[in-house]
Amino acid sequence: MTGSGGGTSPRRLVVLRHAKSAWPEGVPDHERPLAPRGLRDAPAAGRALAEAGCVPDLALCSTAARARGTWELAAAEWETPPPPVRFDPRLYGAVVRELLEVVHETPTEVGTLLLVGHNPGLEELVLDLAGDGPGEVLDEVRLKFPTSAIAVLAWYGTGWRSLAPGTALLTSMTVPRGRKPQEP
Repeated sequence: MTGSGGGTSPRRLVVLRHAKSAWPEGVPDHERPLAPRGLRDAPAAGRALAEAGCVPDLALCSTAARARGTWELAAAEWETPPPPVRFDPRLYGAVVRELLEVVHETPTEVGTLLLVGHNPGLEELVLDLAGDGPGEVLDEVRLKFPTSAIAVLAWYGTGWRSLAPGTALLTSMTVPRGRKPQEP
């Protein structure tokens, strides 16, 4: 996918909400780890991205433990070496304007960008950017963008700085779930 951004090929912004996190007592929010369900769902998200042909050229990930854990477990599912990742503290608790500022810094040669972060910012970003998309997909995001949700936005542009509200097509939204271990 490298170099697919520009001209006739659409760029893709893949938005992944971190997997389900635990709430251990006394642990600061930024350091909350993945819960058992999150440990199952994050690899499922990685498999879903690979099956959809959405392995990114670059990943931008929040510095929160649950986002980093989601990235690591998802990327471990890909047959190719993981792409470069930038852990950016600005993505933790970011609102749409802040998320777009980070996305706008993406190098022009990146065709598929993965953004791993948190709600409500990610859900609002997807809805802001999606100028169009299948009605049921937009409705799903409006209803809920749960943990491990993946939204894929496609758009045409010469660089990431041109990505703006209403300029993308929301092509899909999925919520991969891992299997619970079988009880004896």
